[in-house]
Amino acid sequence: MTPTPPLSWPPMEERLEEPLRRVLERMQARILVGTTYFGVHTFKCPLDFWVYQELLYEIQPEVVVEIGNYRGGSTLALAHVLDALGKGRILAIDIDQRKIDPRARRHPRIAWIQGDAKRLAGEVAARIGASGPVLLIEDSDHTRENTLGVLRAYADLVSPGSYLIVEDTNCHHGIADGPFPGPYEAVADFLAEDRRFVADRSRESFGITWNPRGYLLRVG
Repeated sequence: MTPTPPLSWPPMEERLEEPLRRVLERMQARILVGTTYFGVHTFKCPLDFWVYQELLYEIQPEVVVEIGNYRGGSTLALAHVLDALGKGRILAIDIDQRKIDPRARRHPRIAWIQGDAKRLAGEVAARIGASGPVLLIEDSDHTRENTLGVLRAYADLVSPGSYLIVEDTNCHHGIADGPFPGPYEAVADFLAEDRRFVADRSRESFGITWNPRGYLLRVG
């Protein structure tokens, strides 16, 4: 059976001169229309997720905190990487988890926590306890105010040498979607006030990322 593409695009070799902005727009459309993991819809750039699995292997985290879960596709993918590593658990936080796919919900490495992430920081810290290393992915509401609030609330939980990943910093810095000011601006404010973190731009080495300046390495 010939696969049917989710969107009608010319083949790559016929559009090698296409501007990068148009390539990013098409990738965004594909991500929003039909990107799945094990059949579960997920809003993730696959290039970034490849970087995530590299980080998980390098850091070997005991706890991954994922803020913003949608239907749970990326959460399930992270859990499968931890399965391969043979260690680790996920604290999955979202203000509304009613749409989480059952295939993700029943994975034993994932604990689902519903509510406003900023208000739940204390509970999350208690659940982490003395476990470490801790890696955190922020993918909740993309307004500057909310993103900055989450970064401030959770920065202490990220282990030195690990990462606080801020997703979709490409809002108006690569694609025309999302709020402005948004995550990119929140990152700029956060880095100016918390010198324990630096933007590790070596993690953007594919050349295309949905998280420009969003791979925040804790160095102190």
